[in-house]
Amino acid sequence: MECREEENKESCTCTYPGCSRKGVCCECIRYHWQLKELPGCLFPPEVEKTYDRSLRKFIEIYSR
Repeated sequence: MECREEENKESCTCTYPGCSRKGVCCECIRYHWQLKELPGCLFPPEVEKTYDRSLRKFIEIYSR
């Protein structure tokens, strides 16, 4: 399967400056999962900006 990096970048909500994985979703998911985190695109914008991408924060946000 061919990566659609440029197309993905258009809708990527990651605000981390200089992220080398921006637009390369498979690398982003793999990176965050190794850290027991989820990618920023799964969080509301105000939470994504805190860079707390923990599973705990995800559950806290979406269990309300």
